[in-house]
Amino acid sequence: MLDHAIFWHVYPLGATGARIRDWTTEDEGHRLPDLIPWLDYLIDLGCNGLLLAPIFASSTHGYDTLDHFQIDPRLGDDADFDQLIAACEERGIKVLLDGVFNHVGIDHPMVAGDGPVRRLDDGSPEPWEGHGDLALLNHEDPRTEDLVVDVMNHWLDRGIAGWRLDVAYSVPAWFWAKVVDRVRQAHPDAVFLGEIIHGDYLGLVHDGHLDTVTQYELWKAIWSSIKDVNFWELEHALGRHNDFVAQAPMQTFVGNHDVDRIASVAGPSGAALAAVLLLTLPGIPSIYYGDEQAFTGVKGSGFSADDPVRPPLPATPEELAPLGEWMHALYRELIASRRRHPWLVDAGVEVLETANESISYVVRSGTESLTVHLTIEPTATARLEFSDGETAEYAW
Repeated sequence: MLDHAIFWHVYPLGATGARIRDWTTEDEGHRLPDLIPWLDYLIDLGCNGLLLAPIFASSTHGYDTLDHFQIDPRLGDDADFDQLIAACEERGIKVLLDGVFNHVGIDHPMVAGDGPVRRLDDGSPEPWEGHGDLALLNHEDPRTEDLVVDVMNHWLDRGIAGWRLDVAYSVPAWFWAKVVDRVRQAHPDAVFLGEIIHGDYLGLVHDGHLDTVTQYELWKAIWSSIKDVNFWELEHALGRHNDFVAQAPMQTFVGNHDVDRIASVAGPSGAALAAVLLLTLPGIPSIYYGDEQAFTGVKGSGFSADDPVRPPLPATPEELAPLGEWMHALYRELIASRRRHPWLVDAGVEVLETANESISYVVRSGTESLTVHLTIEPTATARLEFSDGETAEYAW
């Protein structure tokens, strides 16, 4: 599956306009099917995968799970989930769900009970990274392994293709290996994407028996190099990226639900350059909903810090403002080119020439190649030259 996957990444609670905090039963609803009008948009963009942030019952933002077997009542119920999955299957869209298996919400029933939760000396639940509303699971307890296997199999049986593993870097790799091996006994084609920011990317893939991990190093180098007009940072990151992809697939992105919007960080022209990088480099790309429309948003502070980067979508794509159509057209063109050259996913990359304001690199696989020339100043430009004669030039 991953050889041909390009994901559209959506934060369902935000995209469907659900209230995140201080919600009541009056805020419950059947919002999950609201994503169905966007599935043809996903296909038209050139994607074939839908990566969903948490959809399970939670207290607030979805990462404080209360029940891994229940759809969040703000999003609907099992029937709503089945409706969405059926609509995806009709279009050939593969769905990954976001599984939070490092911690649970402090109000999860097993926290107050005798569940497999890590405890401090006084018996209180151990919080994750100081977040008192999140209780760490005890991965040494075999009940945790059984729970995760049961959850994964339950939703795989219901039609999903795999899992994004939230904060996978905080969970022992041996735990993932045991879980993945058990799940693959029933679902040999299931996909496992681990979230890792810093650390041993290849170790998590190999020791955890995962398929791919988030390439945060490349994400950081892309936005930082463009923002600071310093492509030397990107040159270094591309060298490491080449080493990574030679040994395991890398999941690439320029935006997600946890970071400032690329168009806010790098500006519109910088966001366009980032799109070129994302869709010409080796890896398994995901596009965070709205980045392809040049959405802006910067994280704030406090409990609502993430809200600006997790906005609601209009009811249908036709209701989008026309201001982002130029970026949408760029993404469609770049994805179409990537579809015509599927070898890009696991190719090698070599930097040819670097200056502060420009970089050239070549992506190769066997006899196929793509040479890319980018400039930030005095004008943001991109030139793509494929070995089969296909070319494209852009200026913003």
